[in-house]
Parts: sequence; structure tokens; C-alpha cells
Amino acid sequence: MITLNKVSKHFRSNCVFEQIDYAFADGLVYCVQGINGSGKTVLLKLIAGLLEPDEGRISFNKKDVRKGVIIETPRFWKHMSGLETLRFLASVRGEISEETILEYMAKTGTIAYKNKRVGSYSLGMKQRLAIAQAMMEDPDILLLDEPTNALDESGLAMLKGLLKEEKEKGKTILIATHNLDDLEDVIDRQLKIRDRRLVEWQRG
Repeated sequence: MITLNKVSKHFRSNCVFEQIDYAFADGLVYCVQGINGSGKTVLLKLIAGLLEPDEGRISFNKKDVRKGVIIETPRFWKHMSGLETLRFLASVRGEISEETILEYMAKTGTIAYKNKRVGSYSLGMKQRLAIAQAMMEDPDILLLDEPTNALDESGLAMLKGLLKEEKEKGKTILIATHNLDDLEDVIDRQLKIRDRRLVEWQRG
């Protein structure tokens, strides 16, 4: 579970969030929507620990919480292959095997390109690689910023299948997107950023 307690965030004179209270439960997929500049990415960065709130507290239901993150456009080392990239990222913690890396490359459809330089990847293939790196270490929380960007129909089906798998494992999944239609059938809670607050809503 992720709990936001009276969380506020400002950038100079611009107040992005003001006194947010919200609890994200385990085993659910949340979608956060809002116009460009409303704070979707800022929210993910706060939860990921990439930004600190100016006021309030963000807490988790256990001390050692693992987070799988895609924030903004994925950036990788162009000269490295897809497999080398994931190996390097996995080496930071050193807790998953080559077999697991290859398993997630297969799941995301990047296995056929494992030895090709990432600089030669299409935008869609880079997005698939980003999804693999976010999920391969079995995180407790997934924070995905516009994960459908550049994905074709098969890529979208792949992503939805993986999200369902991760949800069944009890993960907390938070997605920021401007396009709810692509993922509507896997989302449990719809949220909007409105007037610097986080509110639940239902379309129609």
C-alpha cells in the first residue's frame, strides 16, 4: 500500500499539489489522468522518491519496498545491446539471473533484438525494453508514465497481459496516461488531478 498524507508540492510560485490524502491499495491498477502540466509525472516522481514533497508524508506498508519505474521517455545507452542494458541495470542489485532477464525480454517481445544496439531500436521497441526493466526484478510497486507510448497493437496486448499478471501477484500499479481507452479494461480505479487534488471519477 502507498499512503499519501497531506502531501503538497510547489515549484517556485506554482503549486502542483496541495494537501493530498490518498491510499493506493495492493493488487489494484490505478490510472491517473490530467491535462499536460497537471502533475501526473510529478506524482510518480514523488512516489518513486525522485522528488521530495514540500509538506506531508508518503509511506509504504513495509520498509523495503521495491519499485519498478518508467518515468517520461525511456533513455538507454545507445551503444549497448538490449541484453547488455538489462544486464547492467540488474547488476545494481545483483538479485536476478540471466534467465530472468531473458524471460522478460521474451515476455516483452524484445528477445529477437537482444544482441542489437539499443540505438537501432524503434521507439516502440525501446518502450518494450523499458517495460522489461521495470518488471524484471519483481517490484512491489509499478509506476508507469505513459507506458503505451509508441506501442503498436501487439505491444498494447503484451502490456495489458503483463499488467494483469502483475496485478494477480498483488502488486500496486499506478499508471499516468492521457489515453485511458488503451488500458480501460485492466484499470480498477480512475483518478484525475483537479484543482491540485487527486480525485476518483468514473466516465459516463
